[in-house]
Amino acid sequence: MSQFLTQSWLINRRHVLRALGSCIALPFLECMVPLQAAESAMATPRRSAFIYLANGVHSLNYQITSPGKDYQFSRSLKPLEKHREVITPISGLHHPGALSHHHNCISVWLTGGKLGPSDRNTVSVDQKMAEITAKYTRFPSMEVALTQGSLAWTADGVQLPAMRRCSEIFASLFEQPKGGIAAQRKALRHKASVLDANLAEVRQLEQKMGAADKGRMDQYLTSVREAEIRTRRADTWLDTPLPAVSAADRKRTNRDIAATMAGDYFRTVYDLMVLAFQTDVTRVATFSLGGEGDAFSIPEIGITESRHQLSHHGGDQGYIEKLTNYDTFAIEQFSYFLSRLSETKDLSGKPLLSSTMALFGSGMSYGHSHGNANLPLVFAGGSDLGLKHGSHLDFNRTTAGFQGYALGADGALTTAHYQLCSRPVNSEAHMSNLLLFMAQRMGVETDKIGDSNKVIAL
Repeated sequence: MSQFLTQSWLINRRHVLRALGSCIALPFLECMVPLQAAESAMATPRRSAFIYLANGVHSLNYQITSPGKDYQFSRSLKPLEKHREVITPISGLHHPGALSHHHNCISVWLTGGKLGPSDRNTVSVDQKMAEITAKYTRFPSMEVALTQGSLAWTADGVQLPAMRRCSEIFASLFEQPKGGIAAQRKALRHKASVLDANLAEVRQLEQKMGAADKGRMDQYLTSVREAEIRTRRADTWLDTPLPAVSAADRKRTNRDIAATMAGDYFRTVYDLMVLAFQTDVTRVATFSLGGEGDAFSIPEIGITESRHQLSHHGGDQGYIEKLTNYDTFAIEQFSYFLSRLSETKDLSGKPLLSSTMALFGSGMSYGHSHGNANLPLVFAGGSDLGLKHGSHLDFNRTTAGFQGYALGADGALTTAHYQLCSRPVNSEAHMSNLLLFMAQRMGVETDKIGDSNKVIAL
């Protein structure tokens, strides 16, 4: 039997690393939890999914102007109308750290960090969640993106890589590693020995380091420790059979989609996320629909321009119409994801949506002027986690002096609305407050995520 299954690697929670001339207390790690305790500690799995839409939206066709339960869906959000009872559109939130650095909107969307020229990003909320859920699943988290970088950032500010090809995502989750288990275990233990050697080398350098180097080395130790834990986890799971995947699910997800069929690609990725949650191989997933400068076109609905190009429409009505169609298209695919979560049962026989929180949105509001206040966000699911939906949650209206949305004689929003998308109405309404709420509902014991100043009440 593997030394990991016999838990010879189990360490005491009070254990500390003695290096750099000081004691570094370890955070709560999965190797501190006995296997049997880990299996029974969370009877009802909690899951979270994050979906990012680059370059904001066309705000005039997206913004919901009526508050509360009787709100009317906007043109762009119409595909979600059938999910009214399980969603909460949110208006008025922003990331203060992104206001002066709009090109970092995607980078801070899940971190709430402040990324100036010399700043290091902070850990993203999905990875804080993964610290809690990883001890129950084969993979800590799942990262998918149309570009190389994911939405996920580690504790030492390193962006996690993302997968793109659907067949590769399927293989990584549900197929045996190439070369077999023995070869994979050999590779993992070689990696573990390299990490051990790195730590030994750090200790040898201990006496030669000045105070300025100790902070950098703390970050390095954190990174090495995270890699070590992941390596040991992967070794342990090699002895656990992969989940069975039905022929129908395999046909649906184990394939590659041409870029000219964006909807088919989006839905296949969503199906992969649903399958990953259903089989409990992971409980945390992120999906980025492209970066701020490179989100792709959708030829299948007549959009050959990139999303970035359309967002800088300059008032051109043709571009505005295409951008609105793009927004609606992306939201239709998110609606498909919610439908799949609601119709798919988890291992206990309950709909996945009841135990899954899903957040769809952007770190930018109005792409033409790079406005990143009043972020477009839709929060869904999680009834088993105590979430109650059915209303438009509008933080713009919580500010004294807010005169309402700028409507014309026809009842439609006017271009004056763009000002609201560039400057927060409520300076205290941080998006990180929503991330803090989600983290706490996932079992993360913290009162701070990024630049949060309080937890949202939902």
